[in-house]
Amino acid sequence: MTAMWDLIAESTRKKYLTLENRVRSLGRVVVAFSGGVDSSFLAKVAHAALGKQALMVTAFSETYAPWERERALSLAERCGFRHWVMERSELDVPEFVNNSKDRCYYCKLDLFKKMRQRALAESIPYILEGTTTDDERDFRPGRRAVLECNVLSPLLEADLSKAEIRELSKALGLETWDQPSSPCLASRIPYGEQITREKLKQVESAERYLHELGLAVCRVRHHGTIARIEVPPTEIALLLGEHRLSIIETFKGLGFHYAAVDLTGFRSGSLNEVMEK
Repeated sequence: MTAMWDLIAESTRKKYLTLENRVRSLGRVVVAFSGGVDSSFLAKVAHAALGKQALMVTAFSETYAPWERERALSLAERCGFRHWVMERSELDVPEFVNNSKDRCYYCKLDLFKKMRQRALAESIPYILEGTTTDDERDFRPGRRAVLECNVLSPLLEADLSKAEIRELSKALGLETWDQPSSPCLASRIPYGEQITREKLKQVESAERYLHELGLAVCRVRHHGTIARIEVPPTEIALLLGEHRLSIIETFKGLGFHYAAVDLTGFRSGSLNEVMEK
């Protein structure tokens, strides 16, 4: 822990100790480690509590952007995690490809079944994943797979929020503490629209280009021939100014006919807004 530990609220420190004790009590675990804020924090805690008795598993596929792959591999190496990379394709799961509102359920179900196989091969009794208290307030069909597969959610058990996890991650020296959230690329495709390798590549290439322009937080929602760009409201002017023509040219080169700016600005899970409550 750094000197920042003393600046953290006592209630948050107690939650951290509860989490650490809970993970240590499990003895041997497999951790679903994507390289995101929550899973990186959980992996760090598991490694500190259990050392090589904690196996971090990262599942790479077409929905996983290349820069996220590199980030996860780099973080695992720097932290000294025992790390296993699983190559898979959600495009082999018909229910995922059909992209119903339960898409994430089928994805997680496939993931946890494969993780369980590895856990059983090593006689590891527990699989852990990184759901937080914030996730309970959003539409998360993947939670059903967590429960059905008897996967544990220790961050949720410890009542930790995303803000607290970022704060604790900073105290632990994790560079992910201020990393923007980045769900899988399939989340850019509206429900009911079939997910294909080509669409995922279009989204990945478009977002990579926006990152290169300096837009750290962005989404490119795939609406057929239209790319709907979401960035924070304060950065919309960047899209409409000096970069406007280059964005149009680049996106057309990727197969989009139109590049549209969402004036509402970036918000996580915007494709959920059209669902019936």
